[in-house]
Amino acid sequence: MAEQVKERNEIAEEYLWDLSSLFASDEDWEKGYAELEADLAKMSEFSGRLGDSAAVVADMYRTLYDLGARLEAVHGYSYQRRTEDTRAAKAQNMSTKADALYVRFMGAVSFVDPELLSLPEETLESYRKSPELAPYLHTFEDLLRQKPHTLSKEEEAIVAAFGDIRGAGGDVADMLMDADMTFDSIDNPEDPSKPIEVTHANYIQLQESTDRNIRKASFESLYRSYRKHINTFGATYLNTLKESTLMTNLRHYSSARAASLAAYNIPESVYDSLVETVHAYLPQMYRYLRLRKKLLGLDELHYYDIYTPITPDYNVSYTYDEAKELLLSSVAPLGEHYVETVRKGLATRWVDVFPNAGKRSGAYSIGSCKTTPHISMNFTGTLDSVSTLCHEMGHSMHTYLTHENQPPQYDDYSLFIAEVASTVNENLLAENLLAKTTDRTARLFLINNLLDGFRGTVFRQTMFAEFEQIAHQRAQNGESTSPEDLCNIYRDLIKLYFGDEIVIDDEVQYEWARIPHFYRPFYVYQYATGFSSAVALSEGILHEGEPAVKRYLEFLSLGNSVYPLEALAHGGVDLSTPAPVAKALDKFAKLLDEAEALVG
Repeated sequence: MAEQVKERNEIAEEYLWDLSSLFASDEDWEKGYAELEADLAKMSEFSGRLGDSAAVVADMYRTLYDLGARLEAVHGYSYQRRTEDTRAAKAQNMSTKADALYVRFMGAVSFVDPELLSLPEETLESYRKSPELAPYLHTFEDLLRQKPHTLSKEEEAIVAAFGDIRGAGGDVADMLMDADMTFDSIDNPEDPSKPIEVTHANYIQLQESTDRNIRKASFESLYRSYRKHINTFGATYLNTLKESTLMTNLRHYSSARAASLAAYNIPESVYDSLVETVHAYLPQMYRYLRLRKKLLGLDELHYYDIYTPITPDYNVSYTYDEAKELLLSSVAPLGEHYVETVRKGLATRWVDVFPNAGKRSGAYSIGSCKTTPHISMNFTGTLDSVSTLCHEMGHSMHTYLTHENQPPQYDDYSLFIAEVASTVNENLLAENLLAKTTDRTARLFLINNLLDGFRGTVFRQTMFAEFEQIAHQRAQNGESTSPEDLCNIYRDLIKLYFGDEIVIDDEVQYEWARIPHFYRPFYVYQYATGFSSAVALSEGILHEGEPAVKRYLEFLSLGNSVYPLEALAHGGVDLSTPAPVAKALDKFAKLLDEAEALVG
């Protein structure tokens, strides 16, 4: 796995994804793009006519969802081609054109909601009961739910026109982090003549080093630069807060958080319940930190000691073929149809497997209406790579089963539940590996991976959620949100979530500036609720068996035909109560029990 990264044309075809279910070639894409661009005008034929009859509205919805499905394919293909080689000018141009077409699409359909909602109540009620609109009933009722927050047709068109520049705060932060920031190099203990470069790309790898001097030096290097740029990040984040406050006021919501959660019909009580439940389990987080300090043999635990492995002498690696077999055996509890679909996906090149020069880093799953889902990853043979394959296949199977069972208007699922299926697969992998080993070191390694997942996804993301809520509430109340204020808020939260088990270094207060999700508000809490839901679902699958599997597969098939909380409840998870989060954190405590027993 240490060999030099290849050019894409040097990688065997079997390890490259097959995009032909989207478009056979770039030339085909250009044709599809041009046809879609021309057909956007069809939406204007419905403007001013939505009060004529339910049949006209149904025809409009058919047209809208057909155009939307085609846009998914056009946009998805261009994004995937750019993923293959981010250096390629042609792919960059395709992606830019697709982004612009998306903005034009949003402008073309922006009249729909305000025009429908301007109709008399009796007309809307007659439409709601109309057989012609029955296939779109949930969509229509969801629209009526949002009536108090929808602007006039002219105002919605203006908001849509600003689509390209909304989120500018996030774009500026990304550019500053990815392109402009540099960090001081650090001493290389193996070769003093060759200092180690610190970058965003290798920072976590450096934090995982078993050499504490490297961890400390890279930590200080990174945050030294963030401290130098903190006023720029503060101004950038203030722009994000102002945009959220403006849209909150324009759409008549009580808060930015309420506006964000309303998109998926999520009560704010779910957010508050998450925070309250995690607070109740913070003693377990402190217990985990004490165990980590003991295993590392440290007198003091610092923030730069959080990522380094507690079993540094345990190494395991896998070939891609071994990773596929682990995936298939791990998802076996989900039944024959699920397993055979995954097997078929692997055989028919759903996955773009290995890194190549210019390829986008990280991993993701993407799927368009009635086409094959695809996975981009950068497999390196580590357990993390195996876990990534399982994770992204969870996304892909959620997409596949939704597309298989839902019409175009409902064949997607909300971001609120997007991480559930992926995390279920990760949990099934972990339990599969644990069931196959009795070796003390191996078990401690696997259990710590699970514990780190809880720490990073439930505890850490809930801390992030608290930061967002406090910052947005201060902005809405007209209170100061200077860089100093934001640093103080973040430092206080670190103290709360890590307690007395960690030394709070000065650099920690600047971490908020490097969290990309903060510049695109109120998403992070969904990682914590999704992870907790996935733990509850996977525990049911493994211990209850067929009834839980049946509920889970039905959950994966519901798409947007119901609200996300209803979909989860159908699967057996009720997030209107603290129970799923508490159940997940009970498992965290149980894993701690075994880890402590193994350590002695």
